[in-house]
Amino acid sequence: MEQDVLYDYMLVLQPDAQTVQDVSMYKHLIAEELGPFPGAFSQAHIALFRSEFPARYEPEFMQMLDALVMDQSAFTVYTSRIDHCRQGETKHMFYVNVANPRPVEELHRRILDAFELKAGSYKPHITLARSVSQQQFNQLAPYLANKMFVRSFHCQSFSLLRKPVGGGKYETVKEFMFGKDTPARRPLFNHAA
Repeated sequence: MEQDVLYDYMLVLQPDAQTVQDVSMYKHLIAEELGPFPGAFSQAHIALFRSEFPARYEPEFMQMLDALVMDQSAFTVYTSRIDHCRQGETKHMFYVNVANPRPVEELHRRILDAFELKAGSYKPHITLARSVSQQQFNQLAPYLANKMFVRSFHCQSFSLLRKPVGGGKYETVKEFMFGKDTPARRPLFNHAA
């Protein structure tokens, strides 16, 4: 019965097509160097929230998100370089950093507040490779560490994705458009130069 199926839900910001293509190119290069790795073929995104719960709660979850986006303004995300960090004792992660994290952090905080959850540490990023061993890290670091990745993309929505907890691929459930993002009704410039 669909109502009792447990899903892994994730809210994500999705970059523009050019950024997605550029991230995919880096993931492809990493896969050529290391072989297949977890997330090698996942689409570029910035994760905002992730949780597992039964499908019967999905309508209520979406209703809360609909209310949240009504007061959300669009913003632009800027990236600047590829960075890395440790994951636990023995693993590493390569990622594209977000140069202006504040609007993404604020949205993340608002989502947690809506669900009455306590915020932990959160660093917005686009993952290139996670759970990289020390040997793989040493292999990749000379090519990737602090490499420039200057891009920008406009965020006017986030997407709700889900997949069965047992595995599978994420599917898009709904895109939530920000309510304060109204199209301009006047020209970009008020007078001729």
